[in-house]
Amino acid sequence: MHYKSFLSILMIIAASFIGFSQQSAVYTNDFADYNKALDLYNNHQYKAAQTLFKEVKSNAKTTSLESDCAYYVANCAVRLNQSNADELMEDFVQNYPSSTKRNSAYINVANYYFENGQYNYARKWFDEVDESSLSKSELQEFYFNNGYAYFKAGRKGEAKKYLNRVRDSKEYGSQAKYYLGFMAYEGDDYEEANEMFDQVKDENRYNRNLSYFQADMNFKLGKFQEAINLGKEQLENSNALERSELNKIIGESYFNLEQYDQAIPYLQEYRGKRGKWNNTDYYQLGYAYYKQGDYQKAVSEFNKIIDGQNHVAQNAYYHLAESYIELGKKQEALNAFKNASEMGFDEKIQEDAALNYAKLSYEIGNNYKSIPEVLTEFIEKYPESREREEIEELLVDSYVTSKNYEKALNLLESSNDYDDKVVYQKVAYYRGTELYIDGNYSGALVLFNKSLAERNNQTFTAKATYWKAECDYNLENFSEALIGYKEFKGMAAAKNTAEYENIDYNIAYTYFKRKDYATAINAFKNYAEKSNIPKTQKNDAYLRLGDSYFVTSDYWSAMEAYNNAIAMKGIDSDYAYFQKAISYGFVDKNDRKIEDLEAFLSKYNKSIYRDDAYYELGNTYVATGNTQKAIQSYNKLINEQSSSSFVSKALLKQGLIYYNNDQGAEALQKFKKVVQDYPGTEEANQAVKTARVVYVDLGRTDEYASWVSTLDFVEVSDSDIDNATYEAAENQFIENNTTAAKKGFKKYLNDFPNGLHALSAHFYLGQLQFRDEEKDQAIPHYKYVVEQSRSEFTEQALARLSQLYLENKNYQAAIPVLKRLEQEADFPQNITFAQSNLMKAYYQLENYENTVQYAEKVLQDTKIENNVKSDAQVFIARSAIKTGDEARAKTAYQEVKKIATGSLAAEAQYYDAYFKRKEDSFEASNEAAQILARDYSGYKKWGAKGLLLMGQNFYDLDDAYQATYILDALIENFQNYPDVIEEAKAELARIKSEQAETNSSVEAEQN
Repeated sequence: MHYKSFLSILMIIAASFIGFSQQSAVYTNDFADYNKALDLYNNHQYKAAQTLFKEVKSNAKTTSLESDCAYYVANCAVRLNQSNADELMEDFVQNYPSSTKRNSAYINVANYYFENGQYNYARKWFDEVDESSLSKSELQEFYFNNGYAYFKAGRKGEAKKYLNRVRDSKEYGSQAKYYLGFMAYEGDDYEEANEMFDQVKDENRYNRNLSYFQADMNFKLGKFQEAINLGKEQLENSNALERSELNKIIGESYFNLEQYDQAIPYLQEYRGKRGKWNNTDYYQLGYAYYKQGDYQKAVSEFNKIIDGQNHVAQNAYYHLAESYIELGKKQEALNAFKNASEMGFDEKIQEDAALNYAKLSYEIGNNYKSIPEVLTEFIEKYPESREREEIEELLVDSYVTSKNYEKALNLLESSNDYDDKVVYQKVAYYRGTELYIDGNYSGALVLFNKSLAERNNQTFTAKATYWKAECDYNLENFSEALIGYKEFKGMAAAKNTAEYENIDYNIAYTYFKRKDYATAINAFKNYAEKSNIPKTQKNDAYLRLGDSYFVTSDYWSAMEAYNNAIAMKGIDSDYAYFQKAISYGFVDKNDRKIEDLEAFLSKYNKSIYRDDAYYELGNTYVATGNTQKAIQSYNKLINEQSSSSFVSKALLKQGLIYYNNDQGAEALQKFKKVVQDYPGTEEANQAVKTARVVYVDLGRTDEYASWVSTLDFVEVSDSDIDNATYEAAENQFIENNTTAAKKGFKKYLNDFPNGLHALSAHFYLGQLQFRDEEKDQAIPHYKYVVEQSRSEFTEQALARLSQLYLENKNYQAAIPVLKRLEQEADFPQNITFAQSNLMKAYYQLENYENTVQYAEKVLQDTKIENNVKSDAQVFIARSAIKTGDEARAKTAYQEVKKIATGSLAAEAQYYDAYFKRKEDSFEASNEAAQILARDYSGYKKWGAKGLLLMGQNFYDLDDAYQATYILDALIENFQNYPDVIEEAKAELARIKSEQAETNSSVEAEQN
């Protein structure tokens, strides 16, 4: 607004000057071309004027005319913005030092640049002006223009010097005071600013700005009511930008007066700097809502404060946490309290936030640290806290509720501050059960003994006694297990435990394992006759009862027990049927035995005992003299069960039948097949010996010698030394002299690599090396065994060899061995082992189709334990995830959740949260992820992945604070999981980039 006034003044001066020049021209009337050029100049035709002035100058007869022309040529150059304008003007000054227009040139050019807003150029020429040559009015204009030029250049000291010289000027005083006031305002000299502004406040051209400045000054001086009054007065007359700033001043003033209900509408109307709010703006509106009890709106403002690292942010996060608590959002409150507790701007808030963070961690779990760690850190940081005693109580209880038993036990054993024997007893017990579930029975035994050293809680004493006995049982310490089971049964507290239900069953089994069959009979019988016992256990009790009678030769009682098992139509009914049939043979009822074996073979088409049945049937026909049917039974075994370990025995039996019936040629055919297909086995050795007799009987000893010479495993001349060397090693093995046995078997294999006993020597040496952790050395011995024909050692060697390959992660080598084990195993547990590990091996090789195929095979076995079932379901789920079949994965993980424990349960819980997020159920997904923190804090990988989900969920729930805080914490605390960290960094960068568009306190990050 000052430009117009300056321009009018300058035009008057210029007109006066031009008038004077015109008068001079008129007076002289000698220079027509000069006057014509001057007319052109006055009419702003600077280019034409300049050209004519140059012509006049070149022909000028007087220095005066020449200097005047040079003056106007330079002036035209200035107005035409010619690049040499300054040079022309300087030439004029230098060439015509006595010209009366010298000072006029300086002031004229300076004012011209000033009028056009080129203040730096103006100041250059103002500096050349001789102030003493100026009139009073010219001097006032010079002071104001020069002062304003300095003001625009930001050189406030020089500006004040010149403006103060005209502050009392009638013409320039108001403008000078306004700018002097403004500079004082910007310099926070509000007293000076108010003084200046008060003197010009009645002038309309300044009134609007002055109202804003004075409102702002009063706000900054703490005169909030005055700021409100001034701000409200000006609101209606303000433009959009001023209105936004005035609303902010009024809103903040009400805020500082704690009139929060009045502050809210004005704070809401603020539009921010360049369209963006900052963290302080969000804090003030959020706190106003908080004080009004509108916690949802408070949260919606507080949670926009991202990356805050100052007093305001600490306050905001603390009150954000309190707002979350009021809304029942404890997980969100946990993070906010943690954030506030990590800032030291207000120590009282910091300690109170830390206290609340610790309490909430105990209550709902913690995604970042175990609860004992959180509580311990509070006690260590605030040892004088009035809440110390309460936190210590929570710490004690948290050992159990957090289920982080290993770390809890370490804390208990490493610190003298937590001498709570009751807690120690519980924690040692729970840690023992974890190790037991993982199959670490020796480690579990140590923990149960530690728990039993503190017999404060009788229930835990009873449970630890039971599970200690279970460990002993699994470690085959059956005498110790029996003592433990009996002790447990006699405890009063045991009767109220789930373990008590099957204690008699366990005791009976332990007698059975100890081969105390008489006592086992009574125990199984008493248990089986109980009512309301699980069908599976009752069925199994009848089976073991039958086995106990069978072993003690009470075959009629055995058959009765087996019949009870068969009647239940439960698992292993085929075994009961087979055993019952066998029992008839021991009571001289071979006809009934044959009848039942034939019925068994008709009834159980897929039983693993079919090869046993064929073999026994053949043997029974031999015993009854029906050798023809015996041959037929053996043939069925050989043809239908070609991988059975009984095939070599059946062939040998057939050969003996033919031999005994004087069918020497047929006998030799069978014996040679045994030797050819099963070299090195006991059956092959027996076949060689019997064949020798046949050849002798037939008078074909040369043929025998020729045949035997082709057999690698028969060294007839060294047979005595062979047998003696082997027996020496075997005796050491039987006596459990491991070192001597290993040395003996190695010597035997070195001396007789194809000896009569090479197969058993390789097997026993492999077993000894496996037991002594010389596993790599055991592999070639197991390989030798499995590469030979089927023998009594084949199944166990296959199981061991596949186990070693799996431990070495050599899945390619493990798979064919496991497949053989699956096909050839006689023991159901080995079939389950093969199938479950084929499932795992195929998954490692990314063959997901076969992974699922074997997982489904595992699940078809109704006798498998829950941990095996959960394994199978997990691999189905994982394979489905890998192949993009998320619907199947979801179903499989739901099944895992029902039965899994430990790491698999944590994995299933994570995917529960994952699939809820996929369905846009963000809050439900967060609740599921929070269970990971509460119940599975020891499984960090799934905790990290759960935090990533939570960060994404919160952002989709419009809670940018929670999202960024969780992602930052994830990146800081889970560096061991780089894949998760990279994903978190990318997500954090995306969120901050979006938030930076509306919050000036947030800096967009580069991933």
